[in-house]
Amino acid sequence: MTASKDSLFRSAEMSLTQLYIANEIGREVVSALGELGVMQFRDLNAEASAFQRTFTQEIRRLDNVERQLRYFHGQMDKSGIPLRPLDDLPNTVAAPTAAEIDELAERSQSLEQRIVSLNESYETLKRREVELLEWRWVLRETGGFFDRAHGHTDEIRHSTDNDEAPLLQDVEQHAPRGQNGEAQGETSFSVMNIGFVCGTIPRERIAAFERILWRTLRGNLYMNQSEIPEPIANPETDEKSNKNVFVIFAHGKEIIAKIRKISESMGANLYSVDENSDLRRDQIHEVNNRLSDLASVLRNTKLTLDAELTQIARSLAIWMLIVKKEKAVYQTLNRFSYDQQRKTLIAEAWCPTSTLGLIKSTLQDVNDRAGLTVPTIVNQIKTSKTPPTYNKTNKFTLGFQTIIDAYGTAKYTEVNPGLPTIVTFPFLFAVMFGDFGHGFIMFLAAAAMIYFEKKLGKSKLDEIVSMAFFGRYIMLMMGLYSMYTGLIYNDVFSKSFSLFDSAWAWPKNFKEGESVEAHLKSGYRYPFGLDWMWHDTENDLLFGNSYKMKLSILLGWAHMTYSLCFSFINARHFKSPIDIWGNFVPGMVFFQSIFGYLVFCIVFKWSIDWYAIGQSPPGLLNTLIYMFLSPGTVEEPLFGGQAPLQIALLLIAVACVPILLFLKPFYLRWEHNRARALGYRGIGESTRISALDDEDNASQGMNGAGRDSFASDSEGIAMITQDIGGEEEHEEFEFGEVMIHQVIHTIEFCLNCVSHTASYLRLWALSLAHQQLSIVLWNMTIGIAFSMSGAVGVIAVFCLFYLWFFLTVAILCVMEGTSAMLHSLRLHWVEAMSKHFIGDGIPFEPFSFKLLLEEEPIE
Repeated sequence: MTASKDSLFRSAEMSLTQLYIANEIGREVVSALGELGVMQFRDLNAEASAFQRTFTQEIRRLDNVERQLRYFHGQMDKSGIPLRPLDDLPNTVAAPTAAEIDELAERSQSLEQRIVSLNESYETLKRREVELLEWRWVLRETGGFFDRAHGHTDEIRHSTDNDEAPLLQDVEQHAPRGQNGEAQGETSFSVMNIGFVCGTIPRERIAAFERILWRTLRGNLYMNQSEIPEPIANPETDEKSNKNVFVIFAHGKEIIAKIRKISESMGANLYSVDENSDLRRDQIHEVNNRLSDLASVLRNTKLTLDAELTQIARSLAIWMLIVKKEKAVYQTLNRFSYDQQRKTLIAEAWCPTSTLGLIKSTLQDVNDRAGLTVPTIVNQIKTSKTPPTYNKTNKFTLGFQTIIDAYGTAKYTEVNPGLPTIVTFPFLFAVMFGDFGHGFIMFLAAAAMIYFEKKLGKSKLDEIVSMAFFGRYIMLMMGLYSMYTGLIYNDVFSKSFSLFDSAWAWPKNFKEGESVEAHLKSGYRYPFGLDWMWHDTENDLLFGNSYKMKLSILLGWAHMTYSLCFSFINARHFKSPIDIWGNFVPGMVFFQSIFGYLVFCIVFKWSIDWYAIGQSPPGLLNTLIYMFLSPGTVEEPLFGGQAPLQIALLLIAVACVPILLFLKPFYLRWEHNRARALGYRGIGESTRISALDDEDNASQGMNGAGRDSFASDSEGIAMITQDIGGEEEHEEFEFGEVMIHQVIHTIEFCLNCVSHTASYLRLWALSLAHQQLSIVLWNMTIGIAFSMSGAVGVIAVFCLFYLWFFLTVAILCVMEGTSAMLHSLRLHWVEAMSKHFIGDGIPFEPFSFKLLLEEEPIE
């Protein structure tokens, strides 16, 4: 069973290649290969540190340019200037020359200096504006304080006779005031010689500020405050905060100095205010003039800064793209080794064999553009090392393959579970989510995302919507399959379809309140799915449980059987007949002897009309239990000769266990001893040369055997096919380890046949839960509205419909859908893939600009 090239059934055929590239075009070659995105380069300088690599200086320079571009982006976000998207920019794929990169670095440096200068000037002016605004509020608010203070001069003098108020004693004090009126923050009354400090403080700190002053100065102060009605902006963080204006009166220079220190430690800003009203008006007038001039300068500075950033925004996205690509190119070049004698870069990379022709033509194009006569040599190496696994996908299959890769990477050329998952994953989901209405909602949501996928792919989505958009084709299939199973179950929003006449007939004459039984119509059966007459009957749940429980066993048996068949395909592909006869055959016989027989009994029981022949249907659970507990005893026979058949099947299943245990280990030991007797090297004793082990060996092969198979064409690209790989190294054969591994495998397989079959009962359980929850939601919301009449009923239907629809989408579609999806995922990862999945592959991670931009998008 051979898969076609680049199919989803197996990973693509991979080739290990060596590239011999002229040093002059190394950058251009890597850039072109990055656009292709089909080569995974190996690190040939793994032992060298990051600072010892050839192109470290170039990467450091690009890091600096990238930092500058991020700075521009941050300033644009701060100013609200949008970034021009990449879609509006032409020619985003063309690789720039080295001279253009140098020009970009120089231009970015000069722009950074200019933006930093403008930004610092703007922030300085903004801080000055805030200071002037606060000073103006201090001048306004403290004017009322001084007026009230002068109005109570007599009361203040009278209070000096009190020994408990030393603040108001007549102490000579004169505090000088600065010429510019900014730094002092204190003055004196001409009569009382009392100094004061005034300023602004954040409103949330005013209570703590008062307590600290009161306890520190022991009440020897007089403080007044008022709120500034407008929030004051912080020029550094652009956050606005509420502040209060305060003024504090006190005696003595030492006390005033202490008040100033406490105020500054609490984050207060102190300002100079004159107690004379005329001088204070002059100060306000001076502050207003300064603010007017400052606003004009700020406006001009802001316009200049925004103009510079707007001009940068037109090209910033393409600059960031160029720098990101260029940096990735040099990081890849650091993986190459350098031949000093030939001035040649040597690279090793894995690539799909089918892309070798495309790689060859791309390298030829680069050579032609550079005008070089020296050909770029492509050396194809035959090696026994395991290649990385590459499963070619498209936008439809990508989501399903991602589900499998999340569990593990398939071994190179083993059967890829991603192909059958396209069908089985949405189908098992639909078995648990079977409702035509809910499936239709999911189908519409997925169809809308697919219809607008180009627009949504370019927009920025949150995490949940982004996950749903990535799996839009999975949702589409889940919705379609749910509509199908909803028709099978005859469920649509917990109600039924009456597409065809029912196969059941109710008696016409019956008394109200008595139990009524329906009877089957003779010669007619409901043509598709579940008969709608079963809904709302007393035994509906009993019948549905029996039907869905047996159906889940059938589906689980089918799912595990075909998964087990994949182990046969893998063993035949890897030419391991012992895995066929030692694992697959006894395992399949064991599984079918027990659970295949159970499935046969279910189908056989369904195919007989037991009431027509006057018998009650036997219980299959007891039949399976007594098959093990008392072989040969059948209390409720299903068919003739059942007892000896069960004994034979049980003996066959028991006989398969020692075959599973001993056949493979003893065969491997016999094969190992036979090989030694014939004089061959033991497994693990071979010391073959591989291109993956040593670059010197590859160079010797280039000078020796590789030179014999050199082939050149007129296009200037040389292709070499070189075989320097032998058998892959293995560990020394240890019979004990092989035996232990086989014992574990046998125990797990036998136990898992039971537990995994029971695990498929989740299909029945979740289907039942979904149906019952849908019924309860209908009866508790819109069902109540339909029981009302008149205008109240119309209003209730209108209101409760929206409640029902919202809860249906939120609970039944989103929450229940997520639960069913996770259970379906578990059935694939554990129950199915454990039957055949090797999963020790190495993922193929090519050097691709497209993947790089998907991982680190330019926003």
